[in-house]
Formats: sequence, structure tokens, C-alpha cells
Amino acid sequence: MSSAVPPRFEISEADIDRVVRLFYARVRLHPVLGPIFAARVEDWPSHEDKVARFWKGAILHSGGYEGSPMMAHRRAGNVRPAHFPEWLGTFDIVLRETLSPEAAAGWSALAHRIGTGLRQGVEDIGSAAGAVPKLR
Repeated sequence: MSSAVPPRFEISEADIDRVVRLFYARVRLHPVLGPIFAARVEDWPSHEDKVARFWKGAILHSGGYEGSPMMAHRRAGNVRPAHFPEWLGTFDIVLRETLSPEAAAGWSALAHRIGTGLRQGVEDIGSAAGAVPKLR
């Protein structure tokens, strides 16, 4: 009897790598997102590998990712709540163009849940200690 957790939806590691690579190709050309990432990312292949490991862990339940996306986005200093709709919209386009409708929908739903949490974490930067978090 296997104790492995099944993937959230049907997708391969190669699919994840391809989506991440295509997404960041679009990000580099994006008028809003491009400068945000360009200010922080010096080694695109390493960044893409790290993000792909994150998604493989989140979707396929594989190991290999170390880090905190929340802290990375908070520490960046140039990420604003208003950037998340741009990020998610661009990501959704890549998903729909690259994957089956079922895989695109599954990954999109997961990305939107994660994006909501990251947006809220970025939005709370600068709030007074002990302040009620902004949950919109």
C-alpha cells in the first residue's frame, strides 16, 4: 500500500517546467511585472528552477523546494497588492495556452488561492504591530 499523496490534478514535471519558463518569458516583457522582477532576479534560470520546485511540491507533493514565498514577496520591497491581478492574469493565460482545460483550471485555482494569501501578506506590510490584518 502506497502512502504517497496523489497529485492535485494530472500534470507532469515537464509541464510544470514549461509553464514556469513560458510565464517568466512573458513576465520579462510585461510593462508592469517586468521591472518588478528585473529589480530582484539576476539569474533567470535559477529563479525559474526554484519556482518550478515550489509548484512541483504544491501540485505533485514532491520535495526539493526550500524557502518562503511569503517572505520573498514581503522582502522584495517593490511588490504591491495591485500587482497580483496582473500576475494571476498573465499566469492564467499561460496555463490556458499550455495545458489541458482540466489541468489549467486546477492549477489556476491553486495559484489564485496562493496569490490571495501573498497579496494579503504584502498588504499588511507597514501595518502597526498587533493591527487587525486586512482580509479583503
